[in-house]
Amino acid sequence: MRSFQRLTLVAATLAFTLPSFAAAPAHWVGTWTASPVAEANSHHDFAEDTTLRQIVHVSLGGTHVRVVLTNELGTESLSIGGATVAPPAPGGAIQPAAAATLTFSGHPTIVIPPGAVAVSDPVDLAVPALSNLAITLFIPGQTVTTLTRHGLALQTSYSAAGNQLTAATFTDSHPITSWSFLKDVEVEAPKGGTVVAFGDSITDGAHSTSGANTTWPDILADRLDANPSTRNLGVLNEGINGNRILHDDWGPNALSRFDRDVLAQAGVKYLILLEGINDIGHAADPVKPYDVVSAADLIAGLSQLATRAHTHGIKVFGATLTPYVGAKYESPEGEVMRQAVNQWIRTTPELDGVIDFDKATRDPANPAVFAPADDSDDHLHPNDTGYKAMGDAIDLKLFRS
Repeated sequence: MRSFQRLTLVAATLAFTLPSFAAAPAHWVGTWTASPVAEANSHHDFAEDTTLRQIVHVSLGGTHVRVVLTNELGTESLSIGGATVAPPAPGGAIQPAAAATLTFSGHPTIVIPPGAVAVSDPVDLAVPALSNLAITLFIPGQTVTTLTRHGLALQTSYSAAGNQLTAATFTDSHPITSWSFLKDVEVEAPKGGTVVAFGDSITDGAHSTSGANTTWPDILADRLDANPSTRNLGVLNEGINGNRILHDDWGPNALSRFDRDVLAQAGVKYLILLEGINDIGHAADPVKPYDVVSAADLIAGLSQLATRAHTHGIKVFGATLTPYVGAKYESPEGEVMRQAVNQWIRTTPELDGVIDFDKATRDPANPAVFAPADDSDDHLHPNDTGYKAMGDAIDLKLFRS
């Protein structure tokens, strides 16, 4: 009898002490991003109250949204005096009836420490795939020595003086072509995932038509959405103008930014690596070579990126470097390096697949240069036609679990 009483007491005690299990957390997936770059604030932006209305083009759609703001490269705390997200209207306006106020841990304002990000609380907002969003931030007047910004937005956004956070249309607005303090847009997608396009200006979309969404990551997003078997995948463009694998340039080198721009993103399943042409161009510049590296150095760097991605269960596809003969910093030595890197990409077992952008864009009659129809005329960047050729060259069968 006493043994039975003891067992009853133990069972009762366990019933009160076992932890309760919370509901499974929501599965968030990145649908838009911009790689942050540090920019010295030489124009004293944000010394006065300022409202930014920034336009972004999402990939994956959803009905619940959250926004990530960034002060990752700032040198002092950043105050956010309010934020909203809404479908845009022409001329920098928004559709006010559909606007949603963003909060951060239940608060309408937040101070983001240097080096940090702030994730908004989720809001109910229907966001169609491949649509635009307007994210409005009120920045109270403050000293901002270093801006966390992405310079090549390829969208026209707007800045206005004062607190115009809830205005459907700004008064006395000014167009801007960069994104400040804005890092990610995420949607709740229980069965979704995302593809990170990681690279330099050719991924960022230099020389593509602003507002037309014609970068190769845009073309990939269009194709994924049109294919029923891949419609649950978003695309994140993590390109930075001038980026290099091993040295800083207009942004932090690929190895140093990889955790922030790839591993920390929500729902990443796949990675496309297109990096190295700037390393080659500067190292073998016939006029003024600097930061000299070898093809073996670049291959080792790409191998490191693949290893770090694989550690997190991300499949890695290597993209061959596109032609660059005729560009300002091309040289015979650099072309030998490009071919060596491309040979490794095409043959190494360290990658999960290959995307042959070189083959997709080169001139069949002279494979060291762009096909004339694909060249932006600087012989380094594609035009819209060339970006479409790149996006169309990606085999969607790669994106299978």
